[in-house]
Amino acid sequence: MEDLEQRWKPVEDMLTGRFGKTPNMEAILLLIGINELNNLTKKKYTKEQKQDLMHIAVCTLLSQSGYYEAAGYDQDGWPHFKELQPVPKMEMQEQEQFLKEHIIAYFEDRADI
Repeated sequence: MEDLEQRWKPVEDMLTGRFGKTPNMEAILLLIGINELNNLTKKKYTKEQKQDLMHIAVCTLLSQSGYYEAAGYDQDGWPHFKELQPVPKMEMQEQEQFLKEHIIAYFEDRADI
């Protein structure tokens, strides 16, 4: 647990430095989704699009562990994923730690972000 927090801190610091405040988990997922959509010119998203962006982020993150794989793009350029195996059921805190591990790996793999 302490190791996770030590590895999480640089990610949190980087995002805080870039955006001026510490983002919560939803904001981080939204940022990853926007990055994966690769449409940084659009400034406003509907509530449904934000949910879709967070879904893209979760699928992207969990594809690192073999839960999902990319299945192509739709006509609007939005990525789609195929579930390879179900994500294990977890309590809320365990789920957040699971996502943090994947977010850390995501940013370690993308030093240019």
